[in-house]
Amino acid sequence: MDRGGCQMSGGGAGGGGAGGGGPEQHGVITLEDLESFSEDQLSDSGNGSLEEEGETMEEDEHADRLLHYWQDVARGHQVEVSQDMAEPIQQLTSNNQGRSNRQHVPFTFLLRKEKCGELLYEKRHYEKGHWACITMREDTYEQSICYGFMRIMRYICQQNSLGDYLGMTLPIVTVVRTDENHSVISHDVTVAYYLPTEHQAQPPQPHDSEIIIEIWPATTVYIRPFTGPTNEVTIINQINAMAELLDSPDMCVSDSFIVAGYTNPAHSNRQNEIWFLERR
Repeated sequence: MDRGGCQMSGGGAGGGGAGGGGPEQHGVITLEDLESFSEDQLSDSGNGSLEEEGETMEEDEHADRLLHYWQDVARGHQVEVSQDMAEPIQQLTSNNQGRSNRQHVPFTFLLRKEKCGELLYEKRHYEKGHWACITMREDTYEQSICYGFMRIMRYICQQNSLGDYLGMTLPIVTVVRTDENHSVISHDVTVAYYLPTEHQAQPPQPHDSEIIIEIWPATTVYIRPFTGPTNEVTIINQINAMAELLDSPDMCVSDSFIVAGYTNPAHSNRQNEIWFLERR
């Protein structure tokens, strides 16, 4: 199985990596940053400005520079990015002929429950839509989301039936499955990307045979934001914490949950949400 050249083994809290050995805060790459890096931001990597290399830098040299930047950042989070990721990284960090606007998965806000000014959870309704999904079965949750995200990136950028950049949507979600006691996460983890509005009617087909286009039905979800690494321990803790906050947890699916990610999987201080799906 093609793993996308990505290796991940957990992550510490905070933006600088565990033990202070990771990159400085300027090394943080979020999903929302992917399409909006400027050359000034790239110069913050400590490897010098792209502008210093001359305005006549060839496209392949630019792609190589971006790849090295990602590799430097990723190493601080125990992630390796292979050479074949250069093209999708370049696509996601360019303006793509002015098509770099990011879409959020559309939803209808239903209610918000707070206690002493602190958000406990929010209820939302998501309409039916097409999602590109890949199910990974790696040794750890961290490895699965990393490998899956890299392959979804390739699909978004060019490895699709249009041969073109599709556009970024947020969040990227992962579907996790647990036992009845919410104590163990299954090794089967599905990484999913919502197709942008202009591709919902006719979704481009992936070249990767393991990426499947699925129609997800309209769903009501209960969500709670959290930050930090997403691994087996933190996900189980978030599921159990959310179950305690809901007035009637039995109204939700009990063995399948969604982790919504707004931050690149290599970033240890991720911005996430846990989603509980209301039973239909």
